[in-house]
Amino acid sequence: MSATAAAMIEFVFVLLLTASVLGQTGWSVTYTSTHICALKKSTVDIGCSYSYPSTRHNMNTAVQKRLWFKNKDEPLDLKTYAPYSRRAEYRFHENDCTLRITDLRERDSAEYKFRFVTNQPDGSYTGSPGVTLTVTDLQVKVRRLVSHTELQCHSSCDVIDPPSYVWYKNGQKIEEETSLRVSVGGDDSSYSCAVKGHEGYRSVAVLNPSAEIVEGNSVTLTCSSDANPAAKYTWYKGNNNKPLSVDTQLVFTSIQRSESGQYRCRAYNRVGATSDTISIHVKYPPKFVSVSVSPSNEISEGSSVTLTCSSDAKPTANHFWYKDDDQTPLSNERQLSITSIQSFDSGEYVCAAENYLGRMTSEFIFIVVICKFFLHLYNITAKLQTVFKSNIQLVIVNILSHYEFANIISNCFIITVSCCRSAADLNKVNLF
Repeated sequence: MSATAAAMIEFVFVLLLTASVLGQTGWSVTYTSTHICALKKSTVDIGCSYSYPSTRHNMNTAVQKRLWFKNKDEPLDLKTYAPYSRRAEYRFHENDCTLRITDLRERDSAEYKFRFVTNQPDGSYTGSPGVTLTVTDLQVKVRRLVSHTELQCHSSCDVIDPPSYVWYKNGQKIEEETSLRVSVGGDDSSYSCAVKGHEGYRSVAVLNPSAEIVEGNSVTLTCSSDANPAAKYTWYKGNNNKPLSVDTQLVFTSIQRSESGQYRCRAYNRVGATSDTISIHVKYPPKFVSVSVSPSNEISEGSSVTLTCSSDAKPTANHFWYKDDDQTPLSNERQLSITSIQSFDSGEYVCAAENYLGRMTSEFIFIVVICKFFLHLYNITAKLQTVFKSNIQLVIVNILSHYEFANIISNCFIITVSCCRSAADLNKVNLF
């Protein structure tokens, strides 16, 4: 037998119990079981055999048609019914009438019946009642206790009796138990389960709930104990002796980051008392994103400048820097350092803080770079007109050619030329 064939047989449900449907003498349909529980996406064999009289009314009996159908008034052959046409297989051989359904879906849950038709005048027979198939999808249910979190593998029916499960941590098999205890404050591992013997059909993985409490969600802490007479309970936070609750459960309808901390449950009766604690770590998206600049005074050309982004987030946020309207990040570090800043580095800067729960941006901060060399010419218009007469604009143009930018104010009564490229350029301007 090939490895592929062996794997296929491994996940077929073998049913040992038998149920016979008897009708008139010599006519019968026998099902291996009247109730079957199977896993979603798996393959199921609904075992069946049938019998009929070899002769009747002096005529040999011949089977003309065999089919399976759902429990409906008008039998519809599954092989011709679109949802099953490629998934239903009739394994007919002599008196064997087994039905195989592959890639099971939860909507396949139904009662199935076998029917055969012969050449006899009254030779049609249906095995009724049929077989009830229940398709279940495994789920991991979470129960939070004081000292640990309990994970339970749940299905709507028992695939095997008694139920037995296999547990996986990050895809690796770890235990064979009905439930699994996970330590409070554990890592971000994922957990899934499977029915023993059907390990190919695992549940959807869940993250360790001890590490996944998100701000705004509803959280319930449950305190339990074994006591006689039954215990009463009181909940406290940290070392504060003011009771939060006098019930077995402490409920947060919309938990906030400020509610992170240790919680203590005290169980007591007239015989004695005991207590245990649990740590709550609330996760939340970035908030209060701000930017600081160092140095905080004037920023001159050639100096070093550091912009620092601050945010409040759990888990810690990643940071991205942007300038003006450019959507390409300048940096993905918390700090943006410019070792020799230039006048073209002036502009609006913004920081975005992001974790897997959300994203938030800071307000824009405007950086103004003060030029290292700065030239002002005041009230020279009259003198320029005296010396150069009508060529005053030409002189101004010649001045500006040595500088990165300039402002001409009030019809040349004040000329301000700034951001000289170098100290040597100052000497190139010789008006008089």
